[in-house]
Amino acid sequence: MEPQRPDATTADAVFDDAWRDHSGYLTAMATRILRDGAEAEDIVQEAFTRLSLVDLDHIDDARGWLAVVVRRLSLDRLKSAHARRETSGGDALVEGSHPLHGSELGADPLDRITLDDQVQMALTMVLERLSPAERTSLLLHDVFGFPFPVVARIVGRSPEACRKLASRARRSVRSASPAAAADVGVPAPSIDPRQVLAERFIAACDRGDIAGLVEVLDPDAVGDASLVDGSPLDHVEGAEEMAERAMRYLGPESGATLTPVPLDDAAGLVATRDGVVFAVIRLDAAEGVVKHMTSIIRLPG
Repeated sequence: MEPQRPDATTADAVFDDAWRDHSGYLTAMATRILRDGAEAEDIVQEAFTRLSLVDLDHIDDARGWLAVVVRRLSLDRLKSAHARRETSGGDALVEGSHPLHGSELGADPLDRITLDDQVQMALTMVLERLSPAERTSLLLHDVFGFPFPVVARIVGRSPEACRKLASRARRSVRSASPAAAADVGVPAPSIDPRQVLAERFIAACDRGDIAGLVEVLDPDAVGDASLVDGSPLDHVEGAEEMAERAMRYLGPESGATLTPVPLDDAAGLVATRDGVVFAVIRLDAAEGVVKHMTSIIRLPG
């Protein structure tokens, strides 16, 4: 059922088009996060209600804006549920814990949560509380299991600086009570354009939409891929070739799941397959399009 809107305005057609074109995709995205179709529908209804309250002339990409809001609302719901079960997501983010890049996720099948759940919980724990540099170092090292020299390559800082940032972030997460962790807040109508860009990239890959992915890339965009040890893998130039290459490894036939993560001052993505993180991708953008894509690949085994 389409959500109720305020009195009719000239923006009605835009709103109706957004509901028709995007509600299915958004519901599927929320369902993947929450694993509950009814809750997912509630989340999408709420996102469109918020859309109805903003000036649509100020939103360049309705799908991207809605995707950011739906993801944030879904994470809020997920974290609140964990808090009600007195389960703190902070345990996965303290020194000595196991990074979330393997398949051993708990001994009791009834209490197990998947890697995707842990990733989502980790994101909700750190997004609101840490500085961009702190959360980047913590996510890449503690959550996704990349060594600090690799984190340093991704964010352009020294390994020692990244180590200190992650340590500071752990102290901040440890000091937060479960009650405080549950209070994420409401996504503001003003959405970071880097978040929107990441959601557009993910949506195009999910749909297998090469033309849509080309629109996210600058015509002269450059892509570089390397292994965790620094060995170069690939160098691609031009939006069309980059889109085709990305679709091969990240599209619907690849089995990859993409999750947006903030990477310091850039948009970022983490790619998982069969519950294992195999790549982190940095999207450096200007003027609303990706100029340079950097991928760090972890091979199986």
